[in-house]
Amino acid sequence: MYILFLKRLIDFFISLILFLVISPVFLLLIIVLFIYYKGNPFFFQKRPGYKASIFSVIKFKSMIDKFDSEGKLLPDSERITGLGYFLRKTSLDELPQLINVIKGDMSLIGPRPLLVKYLTYYTDREFTRHDVRPGITGLAQISGRNNLKFPERLELDAQYVEQISLKLDLLIFFKTIIKVLVGSDVTVIVTSNKGLDDYRRNDEYFIKKNSATQLNKLN
Repeated sequence: MYILFLKRLIDFFISLILFLVISPVFLLLIIVLFIYYKGNPFFFQKRPGYKASIFSVIKFKSMIDKFDSEGKLLPDSERITGLGYFLRKTSLDELPQLINVIKGDMSLIGPRPLLVKYLTYYTDREFTRHDVRPGITGLAQISGRNNLKFPERLELDAQYVEQISLKLDLLIFFKTIIKVLVGSDVTVIVTSNKGLDDYRRNDEYFIKKNSATQLNKLN
């Protein structure tokens, strides 16, 4: 009952109420960022959602587009702005994802949506993270957030899917609020562009796995 119906209903109404309450702050940030970046204040990126269907996640922009001599984006640490640092530290860059929740792309609580390119790297157990809608926050975020290594984050995501309940979602929700207020476990500057694919090439735990089961789940 909770997973099939109640969770989505709670997501919609809480997100709508939160969005209306913070709308003055939301509009102020849009104006400030539009002036600061001299253009679009939003960052859009394709991410896999429920059943690995692709959607565009929305965030407030925290980095500028800066490329090297070969036309490749420089590391995040060289592109993040002063204002962007503040937005990430306070998690204000995540506010536009309330729109994703209202639309039904995301949930308030669930595994954080990762990059599309990682879809072929998950083990079958890790792939279960797509059996629920991705969330603005989740079990991994209250258990170490950015300081966790990928294996730990993916394991917690799988555990969340297995244990999902209203009680667990409430626990994650209130613990997230506490962590945001105290600013704990937030790594703002990323020193490289390494991701899940780098871990899988360099760690025995991560073996690139293009199994027929995974490919069927993507179709």
